[in-house]
Amino acid sequence: MFFTHFVVSLIVSSFTVSVILLIRKVLKKQLSAQWQYNLWFLLLIALTLPFIPNEWFELGNSFTFEINQGNEKSYADTSSGDPASERGNWMKDFTVSVNRFDLTFLNEISASIWMIGMFIMTALTIRSWLMLKRIKSTSNWIKNNNVLDLFEQCKQRLNIRGDIVVRESPLIKSPLTFGLYKTYVVLPEQFEEWLSMDDIEYIFLHELNHYKYKDIVTNYLIAFYQILYWFNPFVWIAFKEMRLDREIACDIAVLNALNKNRHTAYGHTILKFVNKSSRPRYSTVANQLNDSKDQIKRRIEIIASFTTESKLLKLKSVVIFILFGVVVTGQVPIISAMAYDDHRYEFESERIKYDHLGKYFTGYEGTFVLYDLQTDQYSIYNENKSTLRVSPDSTYKIYSALFALESDVITNESSTMKWNGKQYPYDSWNMDQNLSTALENSVNWYFQGLDRKVGKDKIQDYLSQINYGNSDLSGGLSQYWLESSLKISPLEQVQLLKSFYTNDLGFKDKNVQMVKDSIKLEEKDDAVLFGKTGTGIVNGKNINGWFIGFVETNQTTYFFATNIESENNSYGSKAAKITKSILRDKGIY
Repeated sequence: MFFTHFVVSLIVSSFTVSVILLIRKVLKKQLSAQWQYNLWFLLLIALTLPFIPNEWFELGNSFTFEINQGNEKSYADTSSGDPASERGNWMKDFTVSVNRFDLTFLNEISASIWMIGMFIMTALTIRSWLMLKRIKSTSNWIKNNNVLDLFEQCKQRLNIRGDIVVRESPLIKSPLTFGLYKTYVVLPEQFEEWLSMDDIEYIFLHELNHYKYKDIVTNYLIAFYQILYWFNPFVWIAFKEMRLDREIACDIAVLNALNKNRHTAYGHTILKFVNKSSRPRYSTVANQLNDSKDQIKRRIEIIASFTTESKLLKLKSVVIFILFGVVVTGQVPIISAMAYDDHRYEFESERIKYDHLGKYFTGYEGTFVLYDLQTDQYSIYNENKSTLRVSPDSTYKIYSALFALESDVITNESSTMKWNGKQYPYDSWNMDQNLSTALENSVNWYFQGLDRKVGKDKIQDYLSQINYGNSDLSGGLSQYWLESSLKISPLEQVQLLKSFYTNDLGFKDKNVQMVKDSIKLEEKDDAVLFGKTGTGIVNGKNINGWFIGFVETNQTTYFFATNIESENNSYGSKAAKITKSILRDKGIY
C-alpha cells in the first residue's frame, strides 16, 4: 500500500535528519569538517531504505490502516437455484454486512499528491539543468594564458587529471562548477577586472576540490532525493545543511593546501561575492562559491578559527560515523516491520499447470486453484490472484471448529450451544446449534462463541501452528475473519485443506474427522464433495465470494479453492456454482 510506504519514508527520513542534526550539535568538536559532511551520505542511505523491496528484509509483520466500525447492518439471502441436496442449505448465502472505514482513498490521494509534487520538482530540476546548459552555450573561452596556466597548476597540486573546461559567462555573478560527463568551471565575465591572481587561485582550488570529491555527482543525488521527498521539510533542512557542510569541507581542504599566512586572504576572496547575488535556481545541480549571507558568515567564522585537524580528531570522526552507520542500519527491522507487505503469499513449485478458465469468471476478478493429491499437481487459473491474500470470511469456520474441538470447548458428543434469544436475519440462526447445523447454516454467533471460549492467545497459537495466511487477529476476536485483519490466499487455502485432510497439522484424528463429516455436502457417481462457502459484505456491498473444499474419488482426492471479487455481486453461492461447473467439465465431479 502506497500510503504505508509514504508514512514509513516520512518517519525514517525525519528520524535520520533529526539524529544527524543532533550529532552535529552535540559532537561538533569531535568531528572533522569532512566527516561532518560525510554523515549526510548516511541520510541518503536511509532515504533509500523505504524503497527497497520488502522481501530483501525478510522481517516484519503487517502494518494496516483498517478500522473496524460496527457489526451487523444488512444481509444477503441469495439462493443458488440448485436442486435440494443432502445438506440443502449449503448453497445458500448466510452472511451479514460489516461496516468499515474505507481508507483506500488515502492510498490514491497520497499517491496522487506525491506524484504531482514529484512532477513539479522534476520540472524545476530540468529548468535548472536548462539554465546551466544556457550558461554553457553562452560562455566564452578564457584568453588570458596566465589564468589558464594557473588553472593547470591548481589541477596538478590536487592531482587532478580529468578533462575540465574553464570559461567565463555574462550570465553568472559567482563562480560555479557543473557537468557530469564534461566538467565546466565558469567564472563571471570580466572577472580579471576585480579579482587578483591570488583570488583566482583560491577560486580554482575551491572549485577543483568540488570536482575531486565528486560533489557534482552528489548534487544530482540530492536533486533526486529532493524530488522523492519533496513533502518532508526535514529533508529540505537537511540538504540545506548538507550543502553548507560541503562548502565548509571544501574550504578546509583549500586551507590545508595553502600556507597559514594566506588563510585570511582566502576568506576575503569569499567575502567579495557576498553581495553579488543570492543562490540562483540552478544551484541544485551545480557547485558555486557564493552562498546566502548567513552561510557565508558561518564559513568565515570557521576559516578565521581554522587549525590543522589532528589524527585523533579524524579517528574520532570515523568512530562516530561508524556508530551512526549502525543506527541507520538498525532501522532496517523497523522499516521491515512497518512496511512489510503481507498481502501476498510467496509460492514456488515446478508441478503447476495454468488453466484458461476465463469463461467461467465473466463479470468477476477471480481465481481457481486445484490440487491432485495422487499426482502432486497444481492447476491454477489467474496466477496473480491465486497468491493474493483476502479475508477468508466463513471458510474460516472449518478451522474455528477444529480449534474448539482441540481445546475441548466442544466435543464429538457435545457440541450444542444455546441460542441467546437475539433475533438474527435468518430463521435457521434463531435456535440452538450444534457443530453440524452451525456449519451447514454458517451461523456466525456460534463460531464467535467458540472463539471467545477458546481465547485469543490460544487461537493465535493455533493459527501460527497451521500457518494460516497472515495469522493476524488484530481486527478483534469477534470479527477478525470477517473482512478484517485475517487474510489468506486461495493457494494457501488449498495447501491447508490438504494438510487438514491428511492431518499433517498435528490435531487429534477424531477432531479432524468430525469437522470433515460436518462439511460433507454431496455425493454422486462414487465421488463425495466436501466444502465451505464464504461471502464478504462490506458496507452493504457483496465484494468477496469463496468456495473451498475437496472431492474424494476412488482414484484420488482433489482439493480446490475458488475466490471471486467484484464491486457488489460476489457471493459464496456464485463461487460454488463456478466451482461445480469447472469440476464437472474436468470430469472430477
